[in-house]
Amino acid sequence: MLMCRDLARIASDYIDNELGTAQKLSVKMHLMMCRDCRSFIGNLRASTDLIQAHSSYKPDPELVRRIDEQVAQALNAKKN
Repeated sequence: MLMCRDLARIASDYIDNELGTAQKLSVKMHLMMCRDCRSFIGNLRASTDLIQAHSSYKPDPELVRRIDEQVAQALNAKKN
């Protein structure tokens, strides 16, 4: 059973439709039973939509690539 803290950790992936079938099902089941998490997901989705609707800024793909690379390096260093 998915716990609230677990849902909070994967909420962005859920909204971005980046979860596998089993995880999506777990999230949907949790949301059916948890009003607080339904509210959380609704607010996160609304915030994301609002930011996207009012943002004309498109980050430089090279900047995004460098950030992704640095995050990956930091995560790898933390594992070791």
